[in-house]
Amino acid sequence: MGEFGTVPEPHAVRIERVLPGPIERVWAFLTESDKRGLWLAAGEMEPRVGGRVELRFFHSTLSHEPTPQRFSRGGGAEGHPQSGHVTAWEPPRLLRYTWGEQSGAASEVTFELSARATEDVLLVVTHRRLVTRGERVMVATGWDTHLRLLSDRLEGRAPRGFWSTFEQVEAEYAKRLPAD
Repeated sequence: MGEFGTVPEPHAVRIERVLPGPIERVWAFLTESDKRGLWLAAGEMEPRVGGRVELRFFHSTLSHEPTPQRFSRGGGAEGHPQSGHVTAWEPPRLLRYTWGEQSGAASEVTFELSARATEDVLLVVTHRRLVTRGERVMVATGWDTHLRLLSDRLEGRAPRGFWSTFEQVEAEYAKRLPAD
């Protein structure tokens, strides 16, 4: 299953992945709608601090698996929107933006990239302002699953099953993440 994320500070989760580079390629998969849509969500991102971020999730396009019943109600899996604003833009090393502004209680996600001695790139994703343990479990599960798809795409492999991976990863995070 690979490495799992950690809780580096209260109300945050952090996941690290070593990905095939070069770093500019990984940056493109974070910032360009067509590439991001292959592993996370398509949508516009204004390339500047203060720029708008609009993501729309269509999980059925990420892999071959149908959406489980628990996520098919209320549009949770299809067309699910996330909006925010860019709070750090330093290509190709640092991207940060608010997450879920439409809910009124935005969290914040940070992507840090660093080139390794090889062509590989270390990607560190830290998502902060996650108030409850349940929120941390769900966010860690989501990022972990999406980052596994990103790895598949960058490695040139067919993407693994999104929902089967999500369910396996979710069970692990439910066991691993500390209580409030």
